[in-house]
Amino acid sequence: MANRQVGLCLLCHSGPFPEERFQGDLAPDLKGAGARLSEGQIRARIVDPSRINADTIMPAYYRKDGLSRVASAFQGKTVLTAEQIEDVVAYLVTLK
Repeated sequence: MANRQVGLCLLCHSGPFPEERFQGDLAPDLKGAGARLSEGQIRARIVDPSRINADTIMPAYYRKDGLSRVASAFQGKTVLTAEQIEDVVAYLVTLK
């Protein structure tokens, strides 16, 4: 979640990471995510948030087809692996 090299969650979101400077304010605060959303809802928002909100600015972290403006080095690849998605979901569920 706080890794600025993978996923870049804190670019847009803030959360319970007091040691992390420069947290985003473009997207919902991640504090309490596990109280607001079910595990499945969290996963859906990470995998392909455009299915929930077609106008979202959040990238699809586990979708590789039908995307636009993708750098050639990343075409045909997901941003996160399935294991990374599950790790993020498991963590966010704990944020009550």
